[in-house]
Amino acid sequence: MKLLKYITVSMAALIGFNSCSSDYLETDYTRYLGEKEAASAAASNPDVFLNGIWSQLVAYEGEHERYGYLSWMMFLQVMGEDMSHENGQTNYHFDYLLDYREAQWVRTRLIWGGFYSLIDKANAIISLYPNGGSNVTEKGLLGQALTIRGMSYTYLAQIYQDYLDEEGNIRRDAPAVPVYFNSADGKTAAEIEEAKGRNTIGFVLDEAGKDLERAVELLGAGYERPTKNYIDVHVANGFLARYYMVTQQWEKAAAAAKAAREGFPIMGKEDLYAGFNDINNSEWMWGFKHTTETQTSYASFFSWMASGGPGYGGLWGAVTIDKKLYDQIPASDYRKNQFTGPEGDNTLPNNAGKPYANVKFVTRANWLNDYLYMRSSEMVLIEAEAYAHLNQGGKAAEVLRELMSKRDPSWNMSSVSVEDVYLQRRIELWGEGFTYFDLKRLNKGIDRNYEGNNYPAGYALTVPAHSVLWTYQIPLSEIQENTHISEEDQNP
Repeated sequence: MKLLKYITVSMAALIGFNSCSSDYLETDYTRYLGEKEAASAAASNPDVFLNGIWSQLVAYEGEHERYGYLSWMMFLQVMGEDMSHENGQTNYHFDYLLDYREAQWVRTRLIWGGFYSLIDKANAIISLYPNGGSNVTEKGLLGQALTIRGMSYTYLAQIYQDYLDEEGNIRRDAPAVPVYFNSADGKTAAEIEEAKGRNTIGFVLDEAGKDLERAVELLGAGYERPTKNYIDVHVANGFLARYYMVTQQWEKAAAAAKAAREGFPIMGKEDLYAGFNDINNSEWMWGFKHTTETQTSYASFFSWMASGGPGYGGLWGAVTIDKKLYDQIPASDYRKNQFTGPEGDNTLPNNAGKPYANVKFVTRANWLNDYLYMRSSEMVLIEAEAYAHLNQGGKAAEVLRELMSKRDPSWNMSSVSVEDVYLQRRIELWGEGFTYFDLKRLNKGIDRNYEGNNYPAGYALTVPAHSVLWTYQIPLSEIQENTHISEEDQNP
């Protein structure tokens, strides 16, 4: 019998770690089991396998700006034009300058390695169930793994290729990234080997879509997750909606987004100002609830983003909103108060009182801030944008009103365009990791170099869409170690 390296059910679900330790949540592969035994062990205790994925999402990686999935999103989002650090001297300095994308630098290795580590952990689960799982528990475990794998390939395709042409069409033949199959995927040995090179954008996106669509089917077969740390059918639909937006399947995007947000009501004004740190928020569809054992204090999202907290944002430099974007938020919009504005507010602690500082993200005591990965407001925005792309402006406005009725009492548009929805995405999802992907998806560049801008010296850049600066190079280590990829395959 083929032997597979799998986790035994006796392992601890979580391994403690702190902000300045190399330890973090991990899985300890200690025993060889046969395929059937491993599948049975996983079904009886899915946490044994899933904790390796959840741990990767929050893993501290040796430097304080490296804390897992949200840090990868931060590296990318500061490349846009919506946010800045007031003093400019941060660990994200070269990210802001769009000067950290080349093969020899650590950024591309971290992002590449992070997503492929998730894919590897997902594949360990997927390989257990070549027949799709025989019960709800097995289907739930497989569906979560497929969601992670599909999500990862969707992100990698966007990061490592300029995947649209000037007219906004998908460049399906453009080289993308390796795809790692296993025997449960129904591929031959030759197909598995061939896919380890640079596949086309079309191939990678098609495979990601298959994973996500299958995940929705499996998770919709009765699986109920124990907490929001896990992925359920709503979260899988959310990632499928994101995928359909990238692949420009507007009708499907609208339907998936609507299904995803069912049962997650839009938060009201009080929760909007509560700090975006509590997984119990009605909107939160997926996140990570930190404990004293899992929080990473200074090496964390809130350390950098909370301008009033005890971390880097509070003591080193406030994270600020772009002045032009701030000026586009009406005074009647509750979200305007998530930022201090041009005069600042000297009644607020640390750097929260600085001009244009964000007070959206607030640090709780003992650094017990939950991490947000997906919420229902994003799904409303996806659904509305999809209808706008379909030239159904009235329907788009009807959907968008579900969000805006909780954000701006004066908002009353009867028809909205893609640009109208995009503005609301920039305001609503500010700081949550969408900027880079929206810019590429909508064929946009950036212009920080306008009169009166509030960027630090050197940050006021103008970078057009399709500049090579938007596309990461394949890490040097991958070129050296993957026999299917050579220097000639490298991005410009």
